[in-house]
Amino acid sequence: MDENLIIHGDNLHALKALLPKYAGKIKCIYIDPPYNTGNEGWVYNDNVTSPIMQRWLTTNSPIDVEDLERHDKWLCMMWPRLHLLRELLSEDGVIFISIDDNEVHLLRAIMDEIFDARRIFPDGNFVGQFVWAAGRKNNARLFSNSHNYILCYLNNHEFLNQSGTTWRVRKQGLEDIYKKHTELARKHGQDFPKIEGELAAWFKGLPDGHSAKRHRHYCYVDSRGLYHASDASAPGGNGARYPVLHPITGEDCVVPSRGWVYTEQRMNALIADNRIRFGADETFVLTVKVYLKESEYETPYSVFYKDGRAATKRLRSLLGKPFPFPKDEEVLKPLFEAVTGPGDIILDSFAGSGTTAHAVLALNKEDGGNRKFILIECEDYADDITAERVRRVINGVASARDATLRQGFGGSFTYCELGEPIDEAGMLSGETLPSYVTLANYIAYVATGSSLDAVARREDFFFGETETLRFYLIYEPTLAFLESNAAALDGARAAQIAAQCKAAGKKAYVWGAHKFMSQKDLTPMGITFCQLPYNMHPVTDG
Repeated sequence: MDENLIIHGDNLHALKALLPKYAGKIKCIYIDPPYNTGNEGWVYNDNVTSPIMQRWLTTNSPIDVEDLERHDKWLCMMWPRLHLLRELLSEDGVIFISIDDNEVHLLRAIMDEIFDARRIFPDGNFVGQFVWAAGRKNNARLFSNSHNYILCYLNNHEFLNQSGTTWRVRKQGLEDIYKKHTELARKHGQDFPKIEGELAAWFKGLPDGHSAKRHRHYCYVDSRGLYHASDASAPGGNGARYPVLHPITGEDCVVPSRGWVYTEQRMNALIADNRIRFGADETFVLTVKVYLKESEYETPYSVFYKDGRAATKRLRSLLGKPFPFPKDEEVLKPLFEAVTGPGDIILDSFAGSGTTAHAVLALNKEDGGNRKFILIECEDYADDITAERVRRVINGVASARDATLRQGFGGSFTYCELGEPIDEAGMLSGETLPSYVTLANYIAYVATGSSLDAVARREDFFFGETETLRFYLIYEPTLAFLESNAAALDGARAAQIAAQCKAAGKKAYVWGAHKFMSQKDLTPMGITFCQLPYNMHPVTDG
């Protein structure tokens, strides 16, 4: 199976199915749940067995604006899913959740509860609340409510803090700036004043929403490239005061009223390295050259503008069909860039049109990373929209404006339907027998509370271990095997397991259909037997 997954099925059950293999391994989660506006008609489709709860939740009725209990139902839908999502996060993991004003207050409340974030960062796990301004709505009656939120929580701030982790994103719009600079350099060569003049005019002509426009202060050029002129005076006053000779007039340059920010030794080094910008004569206060190439990354801003219509237009062009309110891959990509490394896993359990996978693949193409994605989508369009979008960005879209997207980002994924849950009654009857790896993963997670690496069936039925325990599963997914003597823990097999555990300095837990030895005889051998299918429960290292 490919490491990238798109799962069609109910996300509550899918998240439970992912726990045995992925608990504690997901670096970043992004979800875009129903906003509960009252116009979505979403259905609470969990398998609630209590008749009272079934009546209260009105399972078969869409939740709409007339439903006075819609906020309660939304919370009941989100609560178990958020708990499962936290279990999947790694210690240094982070979760982003898109939401709007309809439920942001309630989402903050339950996230603070689930993620132990009653205090603001850095004391708690709540990092912040991004505000995404998506464009003005001139047809609004009172005011243009044109923003959404992206909540951000950590799994364990203390762990992240001890690791010294910082989040940085590459500034947007740089490629357009570099392209224009290259074009002007070919045109004017080393005539830097002409390049600067045309570059300033180009910046001025950009539309206000263009991502390159906010970097218009990088409008100066020398042989090193683009730079902006930064203040060289001490920000708080009381800076150093010493003479700096103008390179042309030979006179002392004007010392800023707050003094120099650098020591004289540091200033001389910067002048020698051509990193100080002098005016035409000594009357102009000198500045420091800050090069764009050396300052491409920045801390993510909590407020940003991105036209909310752009993603819809791009997706329509990509798929040839409409999809309402898709999220923007150009918004998600910087978030993933800031918080993940090249080999991390990113999960989206409300996958929608597949924006998360698009962003992951685009980021991998950009920086050579090997990030993996897991998408879960319950709706019927999981294959022909969610997965189809991912197929197209992998293989390339001939009509795309972006040259990289025309070629395709590369990669692959496995599309799968969510299977039936492990059923103890079905195991007893032989009607539903999970594969060896599926059952071993499930047992490992239930027993230890975390997933094990590289679970696989071996000839001696050993499938994994912790620092103090070794795990064995005597199992094959056929009723004939489970009813045979081969499925039993007998004396010879127990002796072999005991010898392996003694060599490793560990004890053993053995799951099987039956045994030919009493637990009284097994205990001195360091073996605890667990009866299938019933004894699938937590174990201790005692």
